[in-house]
Amino acid sequence: MHLRADSTIADLPQKFSSAQARNLILTHGWNATAYQILNPGIKHWFSDSAEGLVGFVESRQRPVTRPNVWVAAGEPVCAEEDVGSTVAEFESAAADKRCRVCWFGADSRLQDALDDRGGYTAVVLGAQPIWDPKRWADVVAEKSSIRAQLSRAKNKGLRVEKWCEQEAEGHPALQQCLDEWLKTRGLPPLHFLVEPQTLHHLEDRQVFVALDHTGPVGFLILSPVSARNGWLVEQIIQGDTAPNGTGSLLLDAAMKESAHAGSSYITLGLSPLSFRAPKSNPNPVWMRFLLGWLRVHGTRFYNFQGLEAFKAKFVPDRWDPIVAITNEPKPSLGTLHAIADAFSGDLSPERLISIALKDAAADEVRTLKQKLVGFRFPSS
Repeated sequence: MHLRADSTIADLPQKFSSAQARNLILTHGWNATAYQILNPGIKHWFSDSAEGLVGFVESRQRPVTRPNVWVAAGEPVCAEEDVGSTVAEFESAAADKRCRVCWFGADSRLQDALDDRGGYTAVVLGAQPIWDPKRWADVVAEKSSIRAQLSRAKNKGLRVEKWCEQEAEGHPALQQCLDEWLKTRGLPPLHFLVEPQTLHHLEDRQVFVALDHTGPVGFLILSPVSARNGWLVEQIIQGDTAPNGTGSLLLDAAMKESAHAGSSYITLGLSPLSFRAPKSNPNPVWMRFLLGWLRVHGTRFYNFQGLEAFKAKFVPDRWDPIVAITNEPKPSLGTLHAIADAFSGDLSPERLISIALKDAAADEVRTLKQKLVGFRFPSS
């Protein structure tokens, strides 16, 4: 079956599109988030040769006079030598639809392919920590705080099991842990590359489950990064009753299993707004100010610094910078809005923020009521 350059999941039989995308991802998936291209709501574009794939969502801009943006999920999925030609073909397809392109979550391979081309600009989004799991035993031996976390969890009677797809898929106790974890988030569930509902789509993923005497209290999901012989830690979920150290025990089990299987790459994914990446391409001043303000003041909705600290405590081998690359001469607020639109799913970014603010206000009221319960004014 010949695929046109502008083919998307809407143009093709669903079964064929998904199967072809999965085959390419399991062969050429190099970007850490390559497997997330199969997430619900992401369109699939195939190159004319059917050996290149880009997952993307289309963000409709306001005002409508602005060109729409195709926000690509990571980098093109293709052989390394085909990255440049696949980029050109995809951007040509977007231009035919009068759309710009933003490559969100790009790593070094795409940056290298575009180095000699003009008309692009990159925004540093943060950094992702990288481990060789074969070094994990040394990390644990050298880090007493990790050993303490593991001992604390084990002393609470916690153990970790690896569950097969049939056992884990749709398991009600795992879904309950996920629901409890989502209730602790400051934002409504995000989508695109951080789809939380993975328990019904476990093909090719690995699932590690933390259990105590009552049953599952948390779980960890790995998704494949096949071209790097490794895995992305896609989710570490802890339910309400998960004891301190649950996340560490789950990661320890995943690292050991990956090392035993001969994997050479593990990442915990992007830490947004992290300062740990090498600063070879600093953002424009106004962008640094905006992202810095979000890092400091956005904690109520997303704990950027807490997430970074959690990942850093496991002593990664390195931190790789992760960027958004757009085919415009300067980064624009329109591109940032398009990225936010991609993650907000059916909601607009503005609607997502309004819901979060409403929930935050309700939390403040509940907290104030709790403080006032039993409070007695001093008698005069």
